[in-house]
Amino acid sequence: MATTRTAHTVWQGTLLEGTGEVTLDSSGVGQYPVSWPSRAEDPNGKTSPEELIAAAHSSCFSMALSNGLSQAGTPPTKLETHAEVTFKPGDGITGIQLTVRGEVPGVDESAFAKAAEDAKANCPVSQALAGTTISLSASLAS
Repeated sequence: MATTRTAHTVWQGTLLEGTGEVTLDSSGVGQYPVSWPSRAEDPNGKTSPEELIAAAHSSCFSMALSNGLSQAGTPPTKLETHAEVTFKPGDGITGIQLTVRGEVPGVDESAFAKAAEDAKANCPVSQALAGTTISLSASLAS
């Protein structure tokens, strides 16, 4: 069964001086202010499209990696994934860096790295962002 999730933004004013508010409609978990300065300079308590992409990518990747490890018979105890989406005004999104650290009993670094690469290639958000360079660093917790 397919699902559809929705959000909307109300923007007021010009790009540089205006402000907006993103509302997560499907979940109803919140409304978040956005502005050009929060995107191209300091966040100052506001979000940006790139931060929202980072949130979507880190959570999708974590789910895909957890599923892949579980299907291989080695479910993770914990995965901590950070996504850094780099935005350059005039050029757009220039890259995404995923960094994952996992606690996975019975898995060595090589197997974990392979599972992470597979999750990066197959998570739906990675696939949607295929036009962007996505880098990955994967390691097991000591």
